[in-house]
Amino acid sequence: MQAQIEEFILHLATERGLSDNYQLSTRRSLEEFTAWLEKAKEITEPGQVTLPLITEYLAYCKRRRLAAASIKLVVVAIKIFFRFLHGRGRIPTDPADVLRLPRLEKYAPETLNELQVQDFLSKIPTNVPRGPRDAAMMELLYASGLRISELVSARLENLDLDNGTIRVHGKGDKYRIVPVGGKAREAIRAYLEQERPALVQPKTGSEIFLSRHGKKLTTVRVWQILKQLAKHAGIGKNLYPHLMRHSFATHLLSNGADLRIIQEMLGHADISTTQIYTHVDQKRLKSIHHKFHPRG
Repeated sequence: MQAQIEEFILHLATERGLSDNYQLSTRRSLEEFTAWLEKAKEITEPGQVTLPLITEYLAYCKRRRLAAASIKLVVVAIKIFFRFLHGRGRIPTDPADVLRLPRLEKYAPETLNELQVQDFLSKIPTNVPRGPRDAAMMELLYASGLRISELVSARLENLDLDNGTIRVHGKGDKYRIVPVGGKAREAIRAYLEQERPALVQPKTGSEIFLSRHGKKLTTVRVWQILKQLAKHAGIGKNLYPHLMRHSFATHLLSNGADLRIIQEMLGHADISTTQIYTHVDQKRLKSIHHKFHPRG
């Protein structure tokens, strides 16, 4: 079974171009499933796996109180794995063919309102070491709705400040062009002129945002920086990078942007992923109606 998993992960990497994180998640799901098969059922060959065995394993995951979203990832990993094996002629039938994905309850994402974002960004100190860098990062996170992984991987050759755009390397090895707002352009220019040159070392790459050692920042470090800035600004709310992305999308929608345009800017493959923001906006509209309408 392990050899088949290795071949499948190689297929995901080389033929489908899926991200390292996706490969790791899929590998983990499949290895945990095969470990259970071997320990609980003494099964070591993929051809021995049946649909009842898969459903029994999913029930086992549920008893372990695995979150619904995590179980969905397990189901997806199992489905695409056995589809791959069947397609390559490794197994005579696909035992997961009729397996259905669990339905997830959709929750409106947490966001900051526009005043909260403005207050946070205005309180980032730029007169301290790495202050211009941190301000530029936070402005870009909000202005362009980037994922944290996209932010740390952003490169100079993909940034066009004159035209106000950045080319982003997103999920699934896909690129997209995203607008960069005026405030973010100002902050990035200030960082590039005042601070980045002093951070550059002989082996520094072309990543826009650098550590004090001239290296590419990690996603963990950006998370830490955001927490420190939130504390400095006196933001009581739990602030994290994806919250800035949620706020970006919600504010665009509430100010009249088309959902398809927001989908393109966020890099969502499916419009249904973007539609979670309509629930946020509806919630805001209801609260305004309740507050201001005489019979609200």
